Amino acid sequence: METAELNVITGAFGYIGKYITLRLLSQGKRVRTLTNHPGHGDFFHQKVDIAPLNFQRPEQLVESLRGATTLYNTYWVRFPYGQVTFETAVANTRTLVKAAQEAGIRRIVHVSITNASESSPLPYFRGKGLVERAIMDSGLSYAIVRPTVVFGDEDILINNMAWLLRRFPLFVVFGSGEYRLQPVYVEDLAQIAVNAGQQREDMVLDAVGPEVYTFEDLVRLIAGKTRSRARIVHLRPGLALLLGKLMGYGVRDVIVTRDEVRGLTASLLLSQAPPTGQMRLGDWLEEHAESVGRRYASELARHYR
Repeated sequence: METAELNVITGAFGYIGKYITLRLLSQGKRVRTLTNHPGHGDFFHQKVDIAPLNFQRPEQLVESLRGATTLYNTYWVRFPYGQVTFETAVANTRTLVKAAQEAGIRRIVHVSITNASESSPLPYFRGKGLVERAIMDSGLSYAIVRPTVVFGDEDILINNMAWLLRRFPLFVVFGSGEYRLQPVYVEDLAQIAVNAGQQREDMVLDAVGPEVYTFEDLVRLIAGKTRSRARIVHLRPGLALLLGKLMGYGVRDVIVTRDEVRGLTASLLLSQAPPTGQMRLGDWLEEHAESVGRRYASELARHYR
């Protein structure tokens, strides 16, 4: 009896990783995840093998990767927290790539970000660019998938915008609100990543949806779908960030960072390439208008607590 192909994914119990894993399982692939959250193991009904994502034990990573054909990497950090910085995340990913080389992995599919660049003044985008370079220089076959804002069940950004619009009389827009972004549906992103994993040629492709919004239009769309009566006001980014920080204390989370605002207002969450996703955010919001934003989604609770 032929044994199904083994794929390894970092973070199968995370947001994007979960949907990639579901796609792989639906295709009859064997899946192993490298994770720091093994307590979520029952989610896939014991269909996913679990191994530790321990960057301090590279030899353990090699053994966990051995025998697999493809590595799907979703590991990254949204912002520095505790001992983990963007520099740490870059170094950790380099360790993972080296382990993949030693284990004989055939192909890496890496989830990055649109407009990642080694020369970016923004640490998030620069770190993503440095990781991309490490993968390109590894000698392994690779696909680098660059999403923008990812929406869908359990997302953080769109959900928390809806939560704010539901709960507060004011919603603050950073500056003019005329900067643009191009959201992509999480299941479209998963399909793009899995399709890329089945190719052979090296590639860098954006994962972007069919709609482009100004940020203010996005806020007004969410407000309309959730029947929010919040007044939309414009503030200088610095003052808006201060308000976001104060609100973060209340929910025990980091709501938004300075680098995220700078990337957003520079329209870095926008692609010059044709759309690769199909689901329209407006259609998805119409279907989920009653549920989106009912509860706050905490980044710190999801990854650090």
